[in-house]
Amino acid sequence: MKNMIFIGAQGAGKGTYADVIKAKFDIPHISTGDMFREAIKDETPLGVEAKKHIDGGNLVPDELTIKLVEERLSRDDCKEGFILDGFPRTLPQAQALDKITEITQVVFLEVTEDVIMQRLGGRIQCRKCSKIFHKTNMPPKVEGVCDVCGGELYTRDDDRPEAIKKRLAIFQEQTAPLMDFYEKKGVVVHVDSNDPIPSEVVKDIMKKIE
Repeated sequence: MKNMIFIGAQGAGKGTYADVIKAKFDIPHISTGDMFREAIKDETPLGVEAKKHIDGGNLVPDELTIKLVEERLSRDDCKEGFILDGFPRTLPQAQALDKITEITQVVFLEVTEDVIMQRLGGRIQCRKCSKIFHKTNMPPKVEGVCDVCGGELYTRDDDRPEAIKKRLAIFQEQTAPLMDFYEKKGVVVHVDSNDPIPSEVVKDIMKKIE
């Protein structure tokens, strides 16, 4: 069983690499960001509350996020393992997760601020299916149109320069201390995700988690 967490600053490639690794182990990739965006789109009470925080470039409060994750991990497709992307972000979240399930591995994707700004500054996402593209590194076949579902591509508010810098500061302050928590458990592997060739990063992840 592989109960994994992918940790890294925004733009480190958590979602991209989690999508590849999940297929190799046939386990679900659980992105709290995608779950919140779905809740916001459906205008659920949780989504309305989360939108206020996300639009301001802030993290969603722990109690809202924990409820969302606990419900998702209780589903049958998580029995053989899962990859969490975007959770936990804070020490209280990690402690709460400890009470829900056991984490077997934490993949820490290390990336410099310059690379982050380049990646996120060009990121675009489908409004319909949430597929992510990049204006330079991974452009869609037709400008502004999703290759997967034909939906409209847009730049998320939290991918604008001022929001990116604020999110990086929050990561350093609240999320980086998670590494001490998981290092003490002996479950962390460090991966350099600055490499512009995704396949090389995937090879490194596979070598370290196997």
